Amino acid sequence: MPRIDSITLGGGCFWCLEAVFEIVSGVSRVKSGYTGGSVPHPSYEQVCGGSTGHAEVVQIDFDPNILVFEELLEIFFVVHDPTTLNRQGNDIGTQYRSAVFYHTDGQRDLTLDFIKRFDIDGPWADPIVTEVAPLEIFYSAEAYHDRYFARNDEQPYCRVVIAPKLAKFRARFINRIVQPG
Repeated sequence: MPRIDSITLGGGCFWCLEAVFEIVSGVSRVKSGYTGGSVPHPSYEQVCGGSTGHAEVVQIDFDPNILVFEELLEIFFVVHDPTTLNRQGNDIGTQYRSAVFYHTDGQRDLTLDFIKRFDIDGPWADPIVTEVAPLEIFYSAEAYHDRYFARNDEQPYCRVVIAPKLAKFRARFINRIVQPG
């Protein structure tokens, strides 16, 4: 039986990260949700309002024998802008912050080391501002967020924001994509 690890990531709208990680080889589950705030069991409307302190996140279950944690981090840091504080494109507010909510001390250490190296050798001129914090509690998003892009790929936000992220991912990480069939 394969070992499954989990990590929780925030990089703007959770629909974007979900669409990318759903097609990554070694990922067995991607669940949209909320964490990092003070309001118990927040709704999408509350989180989008910006007063809960929660970030939109995805919780990812993956097989570390197929997808090494550092590869997962590289995908995450490439498909969003980790140098903009509380913003991804037109999505503005703390709910869209770049964040790694680690599940183990080992993930924390690897993430901090990765950020240090990527700050020096990465593609950005500005420093990485990604929050690195322990996962305290994860609240699942409402069911209509599940597989949002797969079910709504013609919706304008999906075509203008998510589709280009997927194209960027596919171009750079062709060997990490789940092969159909």
